[in-house]
Amino acid sequence: MAAGTLYTYPENWRAFKAQIAAQYSGARLKVASNSPAFTFGQTNRTPAFLNNFPLGKVPAYQGDDGFCLFESNAIAHYLSNDALRGATPQAAAQVLQWVSFADSEIIPPASAWVFPTLGIMQFNKQATEQAKEDVKRALTVLNQHLNTRTFLVGERVSLADITLASSMVWLYKQVLEPSFRQPYPNVTRWFVTCVNQPQFKTVLGEVKLCDKMAQFDAKKFAEMQPKKEAPPKKEKGGKEAAKPQEKKEKKKEDKKPAPEEEIDECDAVLAAEPKTKDPFAHLAKSTFVMDEFKRKYSNEDTMTVAIPHFWENFDHEGYSIWYCQYKYPEELTLTFKSCNLISGMFQRLDKLRKNAFASVALFGTNNDSSISGIWIFRGQDLAFPLSPDWQIDYESYDWRKLDSKGEECKTMVKEYFAWEGDFKHMGKAFNQGKIFK
Repeated sequence: MAAGTLYTYPENWRAFKAQIAAQYSGARLKVASNSPAFTFGQTNRTPAFLNNFPLGKVPAYQGDDGFCLFESNAIAHYLSNDALRGATPQAAAQVLQWVSFADSEIIPPASAWVFPTLGIMQFNKQATEQAKEDVKRALTVLNQHLNTRTFLVGERVSLADITLASSMVWLYKQVLEPSFRQPYPNVTRWFVTCVNQPQFKTVLGEVKLCDKMAQFDAKKFAEMQPKKEAPPKKEKGGKEAAKPQEKKEKKKEDKKPAPEEEIDECDAVLAAEPKTKDPFAHLAKSTFVMDEFKRKYSNEDTMTVAIPHFWENFDHEGYSIWYCQYKYPEELTLTFKSCNLISGMFQRLDKLRKNAFASVALFGTNNDSSISGIWIFRGQDLAFPLSPDWQIDYESYDWRKLDSKGEECKTMVKEYFAWEGDFKHMGKAFNQGKIFK
């Protein structure tokens, strides 16, 4: 069964497909969608991210075993099971047919129509009217197909339903008012049926169909412009829409909402979010200087310098020490993949480094291993609940707070910091370790 992390930003309809597919298949999917785990426009431009995903686009998937995928349809397909993909060659081909239908017949006109109502694309009357006609044509095809069917392929939800419904969420929420959707009752029945399935609702929440068609808001569009890097002539077009020459330029720009780069530019605005405050801001200043200890640990002998320095300066009130153990050792296979699991967690917690230190170790051999470690956090509570994005991996571990003045804690700190000792609590030989600092 697949297990990994999906990088995206909140409310990304492309990511919905993968998330819903995982709900049906049982794939263990963690979602990194907010700072500090993932900041759209920053994280996806880093060398580490681009090394795995050269285009820097989201959603992007990285398995716990290091397997990487980009392109939302490929990710959703990978996270599905055979029932979702189509149990027979014919059914699988039909699923692919409707996935392609969503990409070619729904997404382009939906983007041209909906994005201006969200204030992230300049309004062009001709392009919008054409988009409405294109949507009508697609809905007509769907309505006829669904006349005698509950779902698109077979008698149960498939990846076809997941993909198409996800692509239509913003249409139904923004512009498909009752009078517009009235000629297509089968489509609306199917859509409402889909989004009310428990697996859909877990991802989408309550989807309220719009009562009135949303319109372009010039003021909102103008306010949105400083938030994105747009060519000067686009900004000019937004301010002087009355000029015929500018109209011609806007027509040329808005006529092609389908290409990925245009849509991604709009997605960048959707992904814009305010900076989050420091999760540790409520804590009093500590006498323990974490960076100083980390320098000692990195540059000097662990047993004779770093560990003595740690205990001589440790602030028992300002910091806490925790023991963790991976919950699913039976799923661990090759040792290098298990190490990737640890490294992946560390990478997603990059912005926690200033206030934490950890030594996590792998014990055992291929197909017979376990993971455990020691974590030092600022404050007396487990740090992960302080930020939703720090919770991506931690629920896969059992956590126990140690008495920082007790002998058990001192023994564990010594063993995990030095990677030496009996590790009697593990029952397996030390294999290798990773340091979070």
